[in-house]
Amino acid sequence: MDQAGEGAMSYAKKATGEADFRGPLDVTKAATLVLDGRDTVVGWSPRAQELLGYHPAEVVGKPIDTLLFSAEGTHTAERAGDEPVAPFPERGLCEAVHRDGHRLQLVTTVCRLSGTGAADRVVVAADRERLRAWETQLSMLHGLATQSPVGLAIYDTDFRLVWCNAVSEMELGRPLDDVQGQFAEALYPGGEFVTPGYPQGLHEVMRQVLETGEPFLDLHFRGEQPSDPGREHVWSCSYYRLQDLDGQVFGVCEDAFDISDRYEAQRQLSLLVEAGRRVGSTLDVVLTADELAEVAVPEFATLVDVDLAAAVLDGELPGAGGLVGTELMRTSSRSAPTPGTAGHDRAPDDAAGRSRPARRVEYPNGSPQHRCLASGGLVLEDDTLVVPLRAGGSSLGLVTFVRGPGAGVFDSGAVAVADELVARAAVSVDNARRFTRERAAALTLQRQLMPQHLQPSSAVDFAHRYLPTDALGGVGGDWFDVIPLSGTRVGLVVGDVVGHGLHAAATMGRLRTTVRALAPMDVPPDELLMRLDDLVGQSASDGSERPDELEGGDVAAGATCLYAVYDPVSRHCTMARAGHLPPAVVEPGGRVSFPHLPAGPPLGLGGLPFESVDIELPVGSLVALFTDGLVETRDRDIDKGLKALESVLSEDVRSLDELCDRVISELLPGGTTTDDTALLLVRTRELDTSRVAAWDLPAEPVAAGRARELVAGQLGDWELQQLVFSTELIASELVTNAVKHASGPLHLRLIHDRTLVCEVEDTGHTAPHLRHSADDDEGGRGLFIVAQLVQRWGTRYSDSGKSIWTEQALHA
Repeated sequence: MDQAGEGAMSYAKKATGEADFRGPLDVTKAATLVLDGRDTVVGWSPRAQELLGYHPAEVVGKPIDTLLFSAEGTHTAERAGDEPVAPFPERGLCEAVHRDGHRLQLVTTVCRLSGTGAADRVVVAADRERLRAWETQLSMLHGLATQSPVGLAIYDTDFRLVWCNAVSEMELGRPLDDVQGQFAEALYPGGEFVTPGYPQGLHEVMRQVLETGEPFLDLHFRGEQPSDPGREHVWSCSYYRLQDLDGQVFGVCEDAFDISDRYEAQRQLSLLVEAGRRVGSTLDVVLTADELAEVAVPEFATLVDVDLAAAVLDGELPGAGGLVGTELMRTSSRSAPTPGTAGHDRAPDDAAGRSRPARRVEYPNGSPQHRCLASGGLVLEDDTLVVPLRAGGSSLGLVTFVRGPGAGVFDSGAVAVADELVARAAVSVDNARRFTRERAAALTLQRQLMPQHLQPSSAVDFAHRYLPTDALGGVGGDWFDVIPLSGTRVGLVVGDVVGHGLHAAATMGRLRTTVRALAPMDVPPDELLMRLDDLVGQSASDGSERPDELEGGDVAAGATCLYAVYDPVSRHCTMARAGHLPPAVVEPGGRVSFPHLPAGPPLGLGGLPFESVDIELPVGSLVALFTDGLVETRDRDIDKGLKALESVLSEDVRSLDELCDRVISELLPGGTTTDDTALLLVRTRELDTSRVAAWDLPAEPVAAGRARELVAGQLGDWELQQLVFSTELIASELVTNAVKHASGPLHLRLIHDRTLVCEVEDTGHTAPHLRHSADDDEGGRGLFIVAQLVQRWGTRYSDSGKSIWTEQALHA
């Protein structure tokens, strides 16, 4: 109990101890005089001595009128010798002279005595002001008993009703004679105290008051009022122990004041506060609707249905014509376990308290819901209140509140609370709708930008997984790709853009498209990253990256990337990274390592170099490329994540798809992550030497004829006679150009893979250009003819020179 409560109890104890409940004219307190038949004082009480100051010897035997005078100042009776005097009045006002000389205003009353003896009457006198104060108290007690709005009741030590005032009789609906002697809990069946920290039952509260003597103040009791069945009331109750003048406990007093209206107003205010705290805690439309229903039941309504337009669940707004004719979905429904709700259209709650999945609902013409949809305003009908869910001038749905028996009616205050509650919830629903739309757009964009179908490769076998984040920020910018390159090589890339949402997805798409464009140009990994870095830096400088998206600057400047090129002929893998995690390499024996690959700066910083590392991979090696979302979580740092990844990769799992699943299940249990996760597993292959033929040729004109002979012979061995003519022409033209425009020894190579690859390598660094020759030009048509015969062609540069390559389909 707080200090104020302790002070009140202490004061109550003191007041109770000093209280004297006897009236001023009580013979034990008032001045008492005994008169004989001639109004002579024959008896004088100690109280009379205290009041008037005279000792008995000074008063006894004297006429009373020598002490008491009428209020008008004359004697109460006039003497005439031995004649009888007028009798002393039965009751009246009079004055008396105190022994010290001051005058007193007194009230007297007379009680006649019967029997023999000198004593004829007893006069009881009291101070007039004290009597007036006593009468005031009596009037107050009479008012409490007959007119006070505070209910007063007295119960004996067995908790049976002894007495109650008029307002208690009205609440009970019966006079005191009919309910006297009944138990307290029988008068208010089913009621309970709702004040925390106190017993719930009436008898338990009274028992503690009787046993301890400590009063209970301002306990809130909730139950049905007997005279108003079907409606719940709340009273503020206090309980005090009652004792007689001898200190014997004989019962407990209860005072109760109906605070139902105040309690309801406070409860509704608390409901709005609770709604502000709980509704809209997530950016999910369905969960937000559930939160609204949870807050309102059972504190505000017995049943709550939330119906949203189907378009809202998809993140869109209903048509401009309003909700009439719009498909409505029962998004949430919640009911209290109270009898009387069975007749309403509602979805049963499951064990967790959530309603079943959204289902379509239709309302008949004339129903409160249909009228609400048609008018756009709230509708109140009996125990049903329907409020439109509107935000920003758009109708999102409607909320139906139903109060069952005993829950009260929807008065003007409740209607205002419902309107405010739904208005607040509508803002949260609209925010969730907007987020749903943005996230759906980001997911769609990201799916479109991610590889839809990766082309099979002879160089590697691969499997991949992508897990978008489940955080509220939406999808992010992780990506991966497998890019076919010339000479049966393959480009492997994985990247990560910091941030989430549409902008991160768009940035990721732009970076991936750039890598897709640069990789077929056979740009070395370090040079490709440098060009990617230039692109990001230019975008940041022209403001297209919206630097406000991230603390510290540009979104794309937080992008990282790893790019690797694997050649199945040489089994060499060249890789470089820009601030990204290195790949994991698993040798056929199961040993896992992370190559010492220079980290390089993240993309967009500019001015810092990138370095490539070339490693030779045994056939069947496994290379794992991944983003940090796989190995780093809130409760696990990168080092522990890399150890866990190393452990999983070292297991003997033949299927790459199965290994992908194992990695995800071990490192991301449940498949959830706070960051996007991309994983690309690649198992290297080696191109059979029987499918590769290579020759060295002199840089002389006769080399062209020699090239035609070698090509025809090799294609015969490969049973590709249908390609002999075209391939002879291609090889002859490429060799002739090398002899004419380049220098040094020439190198001719044929690769029989999914296509037929023809390459001519020289030591020059000038690239041939495709052009249209004029009618009078003697040359310049060879490369044009070659371009018509092949699927694609290009130039690949190296430190020692360049290679011109072509690819032909194996079949027409």
